[in-house]
Amino acid sequence: MTIRKTATPDLLDDQLLRQIASRGGIRNFAANTVLVSEEDRSDAVFIILSGRVKAYGSAEDGREVVYGTQGAGEYFGEMTLDGGPRSASVMTLEPTSCAVVSGADVREFLSQNPDFALHVIKKLIRLARASTEHVKSLALDDVYGRVTKLLRSLAREEDGVLMVPDKLTQQDIAERVGSSREMVSRVFKPLSEGGYVEVRGGRIALLKKLPARW
Repeated sequence: MTIRKTATPDLLDDQLLRQIASRGGIRNFAANTVLVSEEDRSDAVFIILSGRVKAYGSAEDGREVVYGTQGAGEYFGEMTLDGGPRSASVMTLEPTSCAVVSGADVREFLSQNPDFALHVIKKLIRLARASTEHVKSLALDDVYGRVTKLLRSLAREEDGVLMVPDKLTQQDIAERVGSSREMVSRVFKPLSEGGYVEVRGGRIALLKKLPARW
């Protein structure tokens, strides 16, 4: 079993990842495939072997908010281990391969592997902290503040330049910060003209420290 990991923090240890993945069946999905839907009662956990997915919520009018993305070496679906429904929908962003492990097998593995149980606990703590920060940002920050916080949190240094790993469109950013594409465009215009950000091959580069306010 080959797991092509992406460069992202807090990945599960290779050995544990392979052990839990080996308990599931491997399935391949095309890009833009919905793997789970919000409020579903299924409890399988998906181990991402290759590709990328996004977790999101949607309204009846079609609007979406993106909670985050994940890549190879990560997993999702652990929120249903308490017996509750899915808290978010998940869709593939590109062709993706996953090991799909039943909730019963995951719970058994948790009882036998305290390191995995600790990793799940830490992941849930990070999710809770991120949720708290997101609510705070929505209440206290304007669109400019939310956009710049997102860019700073995503950017990773590559050859001395801070780069956002994913190719994010302005619509993608709007869905993540709870705004419209038009408002995000208004934020990007002065940042681009001021030499703070630049799009390189579809990816955003942060060329210098973003102003705290505009």
